[in-house]
Amino acid sequence: MSTETLATATSTSPGPRRRLRSALSNPATRLSLLGAIALGLAAVYLITDVPGSLLFALKIRSLTVLAMLLVAVAVGVSTVIFHTITQNRILTPSIMGFDAFYVLISTGIVFFFGSATFLGANELLLWAVQVLVMVAFSVFLFTWLFGGKRRSIHLMLLVGIVLGTFFRSLTEWMQRMLDPLDFQVLSDAMFASLTRPDKTLLMLSGILVVLGCARLVPLVRLLDVLSLGEPAAVGLGVNHRRTVMTLFLIVSIMIAASTALVGPILFFGLIVANLAYSYAATFRHRWTLPTAALVGFICLLGGQLVLERIFSFGGSLSMIIEFSGGLFFLYLVLRKGAR
Repeated sequence: MSTETLATATSTSPGPRRRLRSALSNPATRLSLLGAIALGLAAVYLITDVPGSLLFALKIRSLTVLAMLLVAVAVGVSTVIFHTITQNRILTPSIMGFDAFYVLISTGIVFFFGSATFLGANELLLWAVQVLVMVAFSVFLFTWLFGGKRRSIHLMLLVGIVLGTFFRSLTEWMQRMLDPLDFQVLSDAMFASLTRPDKTLLMLSGILVVLGCARLVPLVRLLDVLSLGEPAAVGLGVNHRRTVMTLFLIVSIMIAASTALVGPILFFGLIVANLAYSYAATFRHRWTLPTAALVGFICLLGGQLVLERIFSFGGSLSMIIEFSGGLFFLYLVLRKGAR
């Protein structure tokens, strides 16, 4: 081969850097890379720094890993769906008052029956009451505000914001009337706890999340169409009202199951969903939905590893998420505005 032919072949053949860039531009490759990172973090968390029996540590830590995976799937998937429905990447399901309503339920129990009743209540019964009340509230709200011919998503969001503000105000009023001991018990219960969840509640919450994801699978392509906007979706033959009501119900069940299991985590969905959009670099929900779930799992497990192994539990993961999420929310508002 002549020197000129060799130079031409070298110039036309893609280099290693270009091949790597081309491979990383593939959504499947990006998702596989996230999955490998998630599995690696899970392995590090499960089998490293074990003070005693490895088998005992696996039993305890596996519950934490499963709880984090459940929360990541529920919150990440629900937030992406909510963004698609509302056509806004800043709003989250928390805007509908889910977290405020959860805090209101717990505060009401302590306010009317005392902290002893709250601490002594059956965990399964309390979980069931919280899930049923939150889902019933959301179904009523969606049916009332989105069921009529002249109803709209914007009106529903506005009412959700007003109700969320009302719930927070009522909660704050009741908390001011509480005994200091009762208030301390309530404050401890309001911070999300991802470590050592109850096995039964974890299983029940997992069933609800799995059923929600299974119902969502046939609607993935419709989500791509909904992202084009209501006029385009209706023009393409989508029953917009029915589809949106079904999606809202799925979001309600998944968020209620997650919140009742570990407590409210403000801004977590906002962080996870927007990171997933940037990483996936595509609008197709077959990639953004699992990416959001994996990003959320990596954030939760990675943050827990940093707290445990570096800072020796020197802080609460939920507090760190809320603080960083608040800063991220301000960044999105200043950069993009409320669209």
